[in-house]
Amino acid sequence: MNNHFDFSEMPRILLEAVLILSLGITVGLAVNHRLVTDLLEGNVVAPQVATDAVPAGIELLPLPVDIATVQSALTSGSVLLDARISELFNEEHISGARSFPLDEADTLIPALMEELPPEASLITYCNGYGCPDSYALGVKLLAAGFRNVAVFEGGIPEWRDAGLPIEGEK
Repeated sequence: MNNHFDFSEMPRILLEAVLILSLGITVGLAVNHRLVTDLLEGNVVAPQVATDAVPAGIELLPLPVDIATVQSALTSGSVLLDARISELFNEEHISGARSFPLDEADTLIPALMEELPPEASLITYCNGYGCPDSYALGVKLLAAGFRNVAVFEGGIPEWRDAGLPIEGEK
């Protein structure tokens, strides 16, 4: 078996590659000449995004956070909302959390909006992974106008298993 490569075509192949590359650069510069000119003159400014305005049709979703983020958020004034029913909250809840049952959210949110500004940091939780109530509560809070809403998906089981402070009747 002869593994001999014929290099006689190499100059033509390289010339074609250079021509294709040059043509691509020329077309790109021609199409984007305004942007390139502005960039070279230093006139390009990063777009400003309004944090208080959300375009129509865009659904805001709460961000998931881990246990370490919840711990540090609580020391910086975040409000922790327990989305479980009141009976479960009374049995045990994360120290400093407020009872905010999902099934009562529509009546509780207006009072929360009067108490806290829209940019307040809110973290919801419930019975851990697989419990949709904290996520659903987060969506409701965002829809009501709050802009800094997170979900602690590990919820009370992860908090308890980590040996962190729990309050309640248990």
